Amino acid sequence: MSKILVTGGTGYIGSHTVVELHNAGYEVIIVDNLSNSHIKILTQLHAITGKWFDFVELDLQDDKSVQDFAENNSDITGIIHFAASKAVGESVEKPLKYYKNNFYGLINLLTSFNKEIDFVFSSSCTVYGQPDSLPVTEAAPVKKAESPYGNTKQIAEEILAETAAVTPDLNVIALRYFNPVGAHETALIGELPNGVPANLVPFITQSAIGKRGPITVYGDDYETPDGSAIRDYIHVVDLAKAHVAAIKRLEEGKANSNYEVFNIGTGRGSSVLEIISAFESVTGEKLDYKIGPRRAGDIVQIFGDVQKSNNELGWKANLDINEMMRSAWEWEKYIKANPF
Repeated sequence: MSKILVTGGTGYIGSHTVVELHNAGYEVIIVDNLSNSHIKILTQLHAITGKWFDFVELDLQDDKSVQDFAENNSDITGIIHFAASKAVGESVEKPLKYYKNNFYGLINLLTSFNKEIDFVFSSSCTVYGQPDSLPVTEAAPVKKAESPYGNTKQIAEEILAETAAVTPDLNVIALRYFNPVGAHETALIGELPNGVPANLVPFITQSAIGKRGPITVYGDDYETPDGSAIRDYIHVVDLAKAHVAAIKRLEEGKANSNYEVFNIGTGRGSSVLEIISAFESVTGEKLDYKIGPRRAGDIVQIFGDVQKSNNELGWKANLDINEMMRSAWEWEKYIKANPF
């Protein structure tokens, strides 16, 4: 059984990926510095899987600690790297935090695991900026980033591509995914933002349950059908399964080169106002929202062409917007009854 390191494994996407790796028969070890997650997630993972996963509290910015960890876990065959600062708005306000955290962690991993390794990188559709045409394909040009967060993903991809080009034993897949939402069907894990959520859906659920005030729709004057920004929303469980598919592709030697990129989305765009409407329809909860100004770093619309992922990665998104909203709401109700 292959041993996979999941960095940021107690986080939102990481925790769901741990479950799907376990379901696929992998041995998993988690590292996280718990800066944007909670240690109780390990208990939640045990409740879902019946497994207590190996966990090391570790800051990937600490090169000595990462080197020691790598030496003590030489049987790791693959890495799925999530650990990073990820809020677009915060990155505009605190760019140095993002450059330091997102680059040091990646570089320390690549330096410390200096052997044959399969590496799946958590990238983002932000690398495309505002694309020239939609749906955006993997062949679309990478444009100047709209935010420091987006820039860290662009540069991280360059670091990986250039390192892979001179490191034959390093096999990399960068997954450029769109907007993950929803929660596990058990409602035992989901998105758990610290403080005020930076993303739309957790703000919706917190507003609906009474934890937040009215929802702000950032702009209703975009050139879209209803004036609000459009994104490709993907269920987090579908996204987690894409990471398992990527690890399997590398393990089985099916990659066309030792550096590949794939879009991970549904291939369909939904506007902010459509998401609000879907939540109200599925849950029966009426949302209070207002229109605000556009937000720095936001683009008008983006959704992905996912044919390459469907055909080459052998992966496809199966869960729709209604299931995304239903599961997100069940998770919100769970954490109200069972505070972290």
